[in-house]
Amino acid sequence: MIASIDAKIALEEAREQYASNNPESLAKHVEACTVLPGGNTRTVLFYPPFPLTMVRGEGSRLWDADDHEYIDLLGEYTAGLYGHSNPVIRAAIEKALDRGIDLGSQNGLEAKLAAMICGRFPSIDFVRFTNSGTEANLMAVSAARAITRRSKVLVFDGAYHGGVFSFAGGGNPINAPFEFVVARYNDLDYTMALLERNVEDLAAVMIEPMMGAGGCIPAETSFLRALREATREHGILLIFDEVMTSRLSPSGLQGMHGILPDITTLGKYIGGGMTCGAFGGRSEIMQHFDVRQPCAFPHAGTFNNNVLTMSAGLAGMSLYTPELAQQHNARGDGLRRRLNDLVKKNGLKMQFTGIGSMLNVHMCIGPIHSPADAAKADKDLADLFFFDLLAKGFWFARRGMIVLSLPNTDSDCDQFAAAVEEFINMRGSLLTV
Repeated sequence: MIASIDAKIALEEAREQYASNNPESLAKHVEACTVLPGGNTRTVLFYPPFPLTMVRGEGSRLWDADDHEYIDLLGEYTAGLYGHSNPVIRAAIEKALDRGIDLGSQNGLEAKLAAMICGRFPSIDFVRFTNSGTEANLMAVSAARAITRRSKVLVFDGAYHGGVFSFAGGGNPINAPFEFVVARYNDLDYTMALLERNVEDLAAVMIEPMMGAGGCIPAETSFLRALREATREHGILLIFDEVMTSRLSPSGLQGMHGILPDITTLGKYIGGGMTCGAFGGRSEIMQHFDVRQPCAFPHAGTFNNNVLTMSAGLAGMSLYTPELAQQHNARGDGLRRRLNDLVKKNGLKMQFTGIGSMLNVHMCIGPIHSPADAAKADKDLADLFFFDLLAKGFWFARRGMIVLSLPNTDSDCDQFAAAVEEFINMRGSLLTV
């Protein structure tokens, strides 16, 4: 109890110091509140007492409205894989701008980017583009329901598949109005029993092979394999949401596990930092979108093939070769091991989960196999970690998500590890088990 009280006091002091250090961001927030509800148009970016306003980025660095410099360890929630103003991607965008945008026609670029994606991900024979990962998941689920002529979708407690597919804390009141059946991540017995009870009505199972927003919690290979076998047996379509995780190996986590879904959804970095999403799968599934067929599913979207995204995506995917993907994610694995070694050496209620270039800090002990396990973490300590590290010049998600981008160097990782060690030394009494 004393440690909990001390953590709350320390957190309040850290927030007060934060407010004192960032008057321009406060002013920007107050101004925004006059025209945006809560001063915000993207929920995840808000945190009390007010969020920072970033005004400039270059490589792996960011600057806020008060001219504080940060090492960017958020990477735009995995979308910013290439860092800020990558020269190759910037040149591709400028070339596209010179040739005109909003052409209102096929432009040839979409087929080239599609070919790269089909060549990279083993489950994708054909692909269609959207404007976001949310939209890609919406199209994938809608297609699964239409193809199977079943109504229900099995998802997982704590999962996030976009703005209208959020299942943390009992779900989102503005979720898409599908019939959802909510299982427990990595709980094979519970999930299989739930699937069997609903088997005649299930159109799809949708899962992230590693939960991203849920805390960078990897799925066990045996769990994914059991889902693959059960869905195949019962004619249920298995959807892998790899909007975030597709960057974690040359062919996504499906390639790492050797488990192929029926439909894969993509987004984030595949657009080279521009607005982008995609869904694809086996030819017999995607043929339902073949516009040459009389009963094809319609799929509209003014900006689905916009030249800026297609150009940036082509440039980015060309840069992110399989060899570079392996190197980049090895750096992330090394950082996570290093941080966990620090924690274990000091016997603290703190740990880092994840795979490759995506990791998440949790202020608790014990294995984390699901969002229910992660929910046991001390939220005050997590907030204190956020504000303390922010004051030291490191930018990552308030919920503890840390994402490496390609411009991040070994030196960036060294500096972050040193800052975490300083946090441990300073706040050790609060972190003691």
